[in-house]
Amino acid sequence: MGRIVMMPAAITPGMLALILVLGIVGLIIVSIFAKYFGLWLRAYLSGAHVGAFNLIGMSLRRVSPSVIVDSRIMLAKAGIRDVDTDMLEAHYLARGDVLRVCRALIAANKANIPLVFQRATAIDLAGRDVLDAVKTSVNPKVIDVPDPTKGRQTIDAVAKDGIQVRVKARVTVRANIERLVGGATEETIIARVGEGIVTTIGSADTYKNVLENPDTISKRVLGKGLDAGTAFEILSIDIADVDVGDNVGAKLQADQAAADLRRFQAQAEQRRAAAQALEQEMIALVAENRAKVVLAEAEIPLAIAESFRKGNIGIMDYYRMRNIQADTDMRRNIGGQDKRET
Repeated sequence: MGRIVMMPAAITPGMLALILVLGIVGLIIVSIFAKYFGLWLRAYLSGAHVGAFNLIGMSLRRVSPSVIVDSRIMLAKAGIRDVDTDMLEAHYLARGDVLRVCRALIAANKANIPLVFQRATAIDLAGRDVLDAVKTSVNPKVIDVPDPTKGRQTIDAVAKDGIQVRVKARVTVRANIERLVGGATEETIIARVGEGIVTTIGSADTYKNVLENPDTISKRVLGKGLDAGTAFEILSIDIADVDVGDNVGAKLQADQAAADLRRFQAQAEQRRAAAQALEQEMIALVAENRAKVVLAEAEIPLAIAESFRKGNIGIMDYYRMRNIQADTDMRRNIGGQDKRET
């Protein structure tokens, strides 16, 4: 008997398309599995379970799954369980530094510093370095007064005796987490301490008191509560250097004397000019009076002639008047006087 041979059926285009689609789907599943399985397994083994669909949703929301998983693992290993993935994702989407916030929470937890996630994220979003703030709370930092990067090396003030005193101080501060949001920065601390130093030196009777007891500066400045409203708590103010500067009082007195001299010279010059003007006025007035006298003397002969015509005087009266004038002129000559002032 003959055998019946079964021939394979031809692959239709529909079957080829189905195989192609199944292959693409399989590749997608394999790639998704390869991308997220490692993260899911790492989180699961670390006790910080993150669902697989949550990982896929993070990618769709443009959130880095690795950052969220690493943050969850850090918090879980540190014993912080009250921060879920939604809170981490929200801070990531707000352009915050999720890993740095988590490190700050862990550091605060180990140092027994009260810091919750909401406050840490608020500090981070406000532009402050929350991890550095926690480190400053644990390990206080030192601030130089004045800030040498601003170009000044000392705070200069003048005591009551006019002597300038130059002071350099160092302020030890600790970050105040409660006032970190909305609190003033280091520049405010530097300005307030500088103002306190100037006030303390200015109230000293003599510069010697400042040189003998420089600690009075730090005590008085520290007692003013300069850290109010700032993001720091001042622990101590130490005077690093005290030097004697210029005799500002003597310079001011010399400048004042020079200014008075110029003022008095100006006043004297003003009086001299006024006197010269008055002198010229008197000379003009004398010349005017002399002209009036000449005019009056010119009328005398006319008056005499008029008297002759009217018969008011005679020739003998005229000669008698001339004799009196001659006698008067002689007396003046004997007395060393001129007949007419010139």
